Amino acid sequence: MKEKKDNWEHRSKGMLCKTCMFYVPKGNGQLGRCRRKAPTMSGFPVVFPSDWCGDHKLQ
Repeated sequence: MKEKKDNWEHRSKGMLCKTCMFYVPKGNGQLGRCRRKAPTMSGFPVVFPSDWCGDHKLQ
């Protein structure tokens, strides 16, 4: 039986929050905010620069 290949493997390598246009670094750069969607009552979501999601956009 042929082994199935994971088409999503390494998909996130070029889609890190730190390279996204919606990412805003906060303070010393260890954390940031994602401004992709409207803020909640507690503000914009806190993310790490190394996080990623499917909404990544360069410009």
